[in-house]
Amino acid sequence: MFSITFSAPLGIYLDCNCVFNMSVCVCRIKEWVDQLQQELVSLADTSLMSVFISPLWQIFMDNQNYFTVKTNNAAQLVETAARNIENFLKKRAAALETLATAAENFQMEHQWKDEFELEANETEGRKNRIRPEFKEDPSFKNRLTSYNHTAVHIPTDIYDGSTIVLNELNWTEALEDVFKKNREDDPTLLWQVFGSATGLARYYPASPWMDARKTPSKIDLYDVRRRPWSGSVSGLTLKLIRTSVSEMLETLSDDDYVNVVHFNTKVNNTACFDHLVQANVRNKKILKDAVQNITAKGITNYTKGFEFAFNQLSNPNVTRANCNKIIMLFTDGGEERAEEVFSRYNIDKKVRVFTFSVGQHNYDTGPIKWMACANKGYFYEIPSIGAIRINTQEYLDVLGRPMVLADAKQVQWTNVYLDALELGLVITGTLPVFNKTKSREGGSRKQSQLILGVMGVDVSLDDIKRLTPRFTIGPNGYYFAIDPNGYVLLHPNLQPKNPKFQEPVTLDFLDAELENDIKVQVCHNTHKQYIDRGIRTYTWAPVNGTDYSLALVLPEYSLHYIEANLGDTIKQAMSFETMQQEKFEEYGYTFIAPREYCKDLKVSSNNTQFLMDFNEYIDRKTPNDPLYGVLARFVATDGGITRVYPKSAGEEWGENSETYDSSFYKRSLDNDIYIFTAPYVNSKKHTLVLSVHIPSLTFGSTCALFVVGVKLNVSAWMNSFINATTKKNCKDEICGCLRNDKVGLDCVILDDGGFLLMSNQDEYITQIGQFFGEVDPVLMITLVNTSLFSFNKTYDYQSVCDPERETKAAAGLRSIYVPTIADMLTVGWWASTADDLSDAFSKESCITEQTQYFFENENKSFSGHCLSVSSWITAHPGKSSLQGSSSSAFLLFFFPSPLPAPSFPGSVRRPAGRKSLQPCCLM
Repeated sequence: MFSITFSAPLGIYLDCNCVFNMSVCVCRIKEWVDQLQQELVSLADTSLMSVFISPLWQIFMDNQNYFTVKTNNAAQLVETAARNIENFLKKRAAALETLATAAENFQMEHQWKDEFELEANETEGRKNRIRPEFKEDPSFKNRLTSYNHTAVHIPTDIYDGSTIVLNELNWTEALEDVFKKNREDDPTLLWQVFGSATGLARYYPASPWMDARKTPSKIDLYDVRRRPWSGSVSGLTLKLIRTSVSEMLETLSDDDYVNVVHFNTKVNNTACFDHLVQANVRNKKILKDAVQNITAKGITNYTKGFEFAFNQLSNPNVTRANCNKIIMLFTDGGEERAEEVFSRYNIDKKVRVFTFSVGQHNYDTGPIKWMACANKGYFYEIPSIGAIRINTQEYLDVLGRPMVLADAKQVQWTNVYLDALELGLVITGTLPVFNKTKSREGGSRKQSQLILGVMGVDVSLDDIKRLTPRFTIGPNGYYFAIDPNGYVLLHPNLQPKNPKFQEPVTLDFLDAELENDIKVQVCHNTHKQYIDRGIRTYTWAPVNGTDYSLALVLPEYSLHYIEANLGDTIKQAMSFETMQQEKFEEYGYTFIAPREYCKDLKVSSNNTQFLMDFNEYIDRKTPNDPLYGVLARFVATDGGITRVYPKSAGEEWGENSETYDSSFYKRSLDNDIYIFTAPYVNSKKHTLVLSVHIPSLTFGSTCALFVVGVKLNVSAWMNSFINATTKKNCKDEICGCLRNDKVGLDCVILDDGGFLLMSNQDEYITQIGQFFGEVDPVLMITLVNTSLFSFNKTYDYQSVCDPERETKAAAGLRSIYVPTIADMLTVGWWASTADDLSDAFSKESCITEQTQYFFENENKSFSGHCLSVSSWITAHPGKSSLQGSSSSAFLLFFFPSPLPAPSFPGSVRRPAGRKSLQPCCLM
């Protein structure tokens, strides 16, 4: 038994299990390689070049007067886009400032009331509540809203009849008119929210807090204060400390740095960090998980603990300007004040100390209360689980006092996150609201030092993307934006796996880009993983008024683009007429990408004239070639128009109508050879797409004109392939690649990513589109070990996975996210014991390792040993006739001996059956 593997772009491998003269076998294999390549090139040339490309090119040349080649000035494009984003966010910031100023004035003018007339019972109160008339709103992804009212949310652990809450309800009611005026001035505004320091949230437009249609049986644990923007122990006490530290970590954002240690007579790092680390989602999760494993033993030595903490804060590994330095101590009490440490390390009181007495005990809290008061901090008590959420955030009020006194505030923009109310990916602008009232003390009036809350407005990333023009830079050109921490704001690889999974989308720029020396490896996010190589030009500019930077990435062929000159009304009408459904029989089935082509009923410049003339030409041709199984011919353009002929093929087309998102279109632009594209795994339609892009050099500039191709029937194509390798009148020898041959040859064609395109075995037909490591792991690892295939490892930091199962005895906090009204800043994990949350909320963030394989061997020949001593491999090159370019073709010839399934990059060991390989696996 021996098997042939053919790789497109044009590579052939042969697995021989035969006993005959090796030189004869190799010589014959070389003949098969040449013949097979001639068949493929003939197929491409017959189906595309002579019938398709040459006439299409001539039509284009005859109509050059209808087109103009434009140049993409990268510096000008990115500067313009940056200014557009700057002006867009500046309008949002102006709305924030208006709201914050109005809120401060309303609070100053409010007359405090100590008593309110409340309804006699809850039933009567419910009868008198306002019932807004909600309507589905396209601006909020068809969520129910009412622009006539604001809505209010109060945390479940806050009594909504308290005097403080009722007073806040009174004075914040006046914000409704300001919300409405902002909306009138800018109808594109999304959520406007005021989050009070007491936990009350008032938002506009009004919307049902929990949409019963989509979130049944959810527990409302939302508290607007639980966001970073506001800026010897045993038993139950140890559990309270673990929970308290976890809750405290949730008050931190990516601009903060933190570490957690536990100590008795010796200080121990709780996690693997030996210094302060950025308080991003990943690091906070590591710290919270580590906190669950701490144990209580020994006698507490506060001096040791504080010495370590001060040394950490003085470590120069993190340099931040104008930041607060704080130490938090969670303990059940003690007798030591550690005065000598404070006098040695904190004589100038630049480090604030906050202390928390945890649990119900009889220990003296005087010493730890003194530590806080002597170091410009505060002392809190956490006697039970119910006090954790409130007391672990109170320290923010103390930290905010200098800011209130200095009236120092500026708009801050958050990281990207998935909005819980179905807006998709958003960022939020925030601005603090200060208490401007003054109280009389003695003979003077003293300024309040409290922060009333924070104003927030949401900005959808879709709105920002619309400010970065896409359709003149090609499908492989793109904009991206990053914040000062290196996190991505815009990037084509910013794609959270599960839209229901609410966690901050903190994708590092270095994780979003694949880099290999000078050349960039472009990993296409399709149903399969491919890497294509190309040169990219990066141009960047700052977005003034924000911390963001914007960059434009262009491949060489996107430095120019074609613009149609169709000013004549009659020509416009003729162009549109060919796209009408009743004309499909005459001009071919037409697909139009879902773009905003027309504004004020003006024709789009991307609607090219040559498509009409081209379809008039191919209408006279017979597209179906029964010899090769050609089902359809097509042409696709940057303008988003795809013509498929005949009409019957268009009705079953199935490819993406948006050419910028199409796998065959994007990959064809990055390669100068024919590209084969297999269907999705388990597709019932056994077809292949063969495509190539046609560049233009006629204007003195290189730009991509269009991509042309054919759709092939696998079975018909395989018959032609078998005929090309079969020797007639064959006796007692290898006769070629026969269909369902069980004793001679297995013939397999792979694409350049190692995915199965074709086989002579019917049992493989259903596996077309699958990674070949799943089909034959032994042969695939041979191809890798002999350098006929190479691979590249990448890591996906946006994955979600099922949580690891733990026993009840070892179970710690269950971390979940709770939906919010506007998710005003970095989204965090919540502690909860709820059992009825949906599957989406039970998943955890994780990192997955991905392995992409690519056909890279450029040697003209290769020979060497296979996996075993008795195996031998030889390879021979082939040529493609397209545009004079060459592509590697290799013939693999070896005698294999029985081998166990190999250990392979990206492999998953299965519990039973044949061990196989996969291109992606969980890390």
